[in-house]
Amino acid sequence: MILVKIQDDMKAAMKDRDEVRTNTLRGVMSAVKLYLIEKIKKDAVDEDVILIITRQVKQRRDSIEEFKKGNRPDLVAKEERELKILETYLPAQMTSQELEAIVNKVLAASGLSTKADMGKVMKLVMEETKGRADGKAVSSLVSSKLK
Repeated sequence: MILVKIQDDMKAAMKDRDEVRTNTLRGVMSAVKLYLIEKIKKDAVDEDVILIITRQVKQRRDSIEEFKKGNRPDLVAKEERELKILETYLPAQMTSQELEAIVNKVLAASGLSTKADMGKVMKLVMEETKGRADGKAVSSLVSSKLK
């Protein structure tokens, strides 16, 4: 289970006095606890943890872009280190061919084909990819396939 691995890695990082890794993993644990409270759940399954980590990865990527615009290389480096740590807990990302195959399959099965159906198609594709594809990549691919 991913959560157990994160807890073990956090303990190891604390022993090694690795502040960046410790703080990053503490943030994940905190986000998991908040998620469980919001969803009124007792335990988190791997899909929940992957969802949370995916959100944090997206936040880090957005922050990196903003810090680059603001000419803050120190903060860019910090966010990039945290991003690398978080990405180790995510499943391997899909190749563009795998993603395109899923999009084609969803479009064929659902019968959706117009730009107005973008939200519906995105929801179906994201359910199929289960955290293994970047939302921006999915969005651009789906947009190019719809008329």
